[in-house]
Amino acid sequence: MGWSLKLTKGQSLIEVLTAVGLTAVLLPALITGLVASREGRAQLAQRSEATELAREAAEALRVIREKGWINMAVTGPYHPVLDGTGNSWTLASGSQLINGFTRVMVISDAQRDANNDIVASGGTPDPSTKKVDITVSWGTPLASSILSTMYFTRLENLAYTETTEEQFLAGEPVGTTVTNDGGGAVTLAGGGGGDWCSPTNPVASKDFSGNGVPTDITAIEGQAFAGTGANASGVSFVNIDIPVDPTQTSIVGTFAQNPQLKTNDIFGETNYAYLATDNNQKEIVIIDLSTSPYSESGNFDSSGPSDANSVYVNGATGYMTAGSTFYTLDLSSHTGSRNQLGSVALSGTAGKMMVSGSYAYVTISGNSSRELEIINIDPPTSPSVVGWADVAGTDGRDVYINDSQTRAYLVTSASVTQPEFFIIDVTSKDGAQPLVSGGTYDTSGMDPKGVTLVTGNKAIIVGHDAEEYQVINISTESSPVYCGGRGSDPLHGLDSGVNGVASIVDSRNGKAYSYIVTGDSGAELKIIEGGPGGGYATSGTFESAIFDAAALGYSQITAFNRYIANAILPSDTTISYQFAVGDAVSGSCTGVTYIYVDPNPDGSIPLDDDGSGYENPGQCFRYKAILNTTGSGATPVFEDITIYFSP
Repeated sequence: MGWSLKLTKGQSLIEVLTAVGLTAVLLPALITGLVASREGRAQLAQRSEATELAREAAEALRVIREKGWINMAVTGPYHPVLDGTGNSWTLASGSQLINGFTRVMVISDAQRDANNDIVASGGTPDPSTKKVDITVSWGTPLASSILSTMYFTRLENLAYTETTEEQFLAGEPVGTTVTNDGGGAVTLAGGGGGDWCSPTNPVASKDFSGNGVPTDITAIEGQAFAGTGANASGVSFVNIDIPVDPTQTSIVGTFAQNPQLKTNDIFGETNYAYLATDNNQKEIVIIDLSTSPYSESGNFDSSGPSDANSVYVNGATGYMTAGSTFYTLDLSSHTGSRNQLGSVALSGTAGKMMVSGSYAYVTISGNSSRELEIINIDPPTSPSVVGWADVAGTDGRDVYINDSQTRAYLVTSASVTQPEFFIIDVTSKDGAQPLVSGGTYDTSGMDPKGVTLVTGNKAIIVGHDAEEYQVINISTESSPVYCGGRGSDPLHGLDSGVNGVASIVDSRNGKAYSYIVTGDSGAELKIIEGGPGGGYATSGTFESAIFDAAALGYSQITAFNRYIANAILPSDTTISYQFAVGDAVSGSCTGVTYIYVDPNPDGSIPLDDDGSGYENPGQCFRYKAILNTTGSGATPVFEDITIYFSP
């Protein structure tokens, strides 16, 4: 029993000591927790009130912005206050004290990088986007603060548009010209003082000797070559000298044989001419133009029985169609009987052709599913048909290929149910070549004989019946439209029909012409000047007139933000844009040096406020359009531009 009693007393002592120890450990924590809980509730209430004050400031800023960006165009510390009506907000400088809270809004220009993205630092200030740091701080029960960062962008942008001929005429074109197309446009200078769409009577005409009717014409600078094929009454070949002043055009030589040759097609160079004839013993006749009189220096007799329909020469290789066969011949020499290199059968009767690069493009008749075939002529010893086009038209008559070899412009014989002009996408060359969607035109009763491309996105179609000379605007490939031609103007002598057409830009005077041969027995050759004006150019610029923000009643510190431009870009053409903004010199934009920069990748106009060179924002603004073409018959068309700016 004694032993049991001692054990109980020992346990009680241990329990007491344990309780004391636990109290010593827990009591301070409990007391601290009670104090912290009391102060935390107060701090939470303070933070909640501070949050409401920050939210109120943000809403006030939205109201202030919507009243006009000019109210936000400030930097530094501000606070919102009710205006005199008590119903709206305005900004007051500095911070404010509200029931023990300090509220301040620090306003600064947002910064953007080269991609126009907002960055924290190291970018360019954007005065049309404001960064606002809203801070609310308090001192009791604990010193604390909250920070909210927001971005505000101006809601309105002003806009200025240039689109009229009058506006463009105030600018500075270099290698470009202003037209009244669509009310105003800028294109590359196309040569000539005329207008393709409003052809006048020929600037020159010439009579060929005899009564022969010429069927084809080809031209190089300063020379044109024609041949008689509709009958045997005239000479087989006519060489025409065309000086800088085409009114002084003259016949410098002719060629005839007995019996007389009919010339169905012709190709000319400086020293030689090549005739596609009706003589089955020499379908191609080569004429030496260095002799006087002209003489036959060589010829080609194909293995087939048919007359030659067309001829083309590229370097030391000649190309001929006869019947339904395509031939290549050796022209490493121009004398004697020339050797055949190769041949290939076509799907129908061959007509006119054009050679470009490694391919020949041949019109086809007599085949309802093919009006054009493409022959790979590399190597010329093994030509092969690789592509074709079915335009659901009638017989193929003539074809023209653009400089980049991506488009074929085909005319077919007259049809009462089908168009006669087709734009074909020949980019691939192999297999069936697609018609450009919508790329057709009806010649309205004309029976086409020839087609060519001229400057300014125009095609000329010539033929017999109805309107024998028609100019087509092909700027929009999906919708070729008539833009002019003979119309009711007699363009005298065309009633007899137009059998062939060639076009040229004369580098000697920068002018553009079309040469046509007609059935007019008194003046078979006619030269028509085209346009639209200016020396022909493959590249050029258009620099706008000066936009003076202050002179127009806007701020001297105007941010030019972005642009939208509209243009027509045919194949082989481009337009790019640059912008120049500068600070005024003594309050004027006169004397400002305009430094042009490219737009940002997103199309916005770069900001830069380093105090020198290119400046944006600034008072003085200009833009530059840079036009380029790699195709002699194509030009980009700059139609209008809208500039968005923020004073």
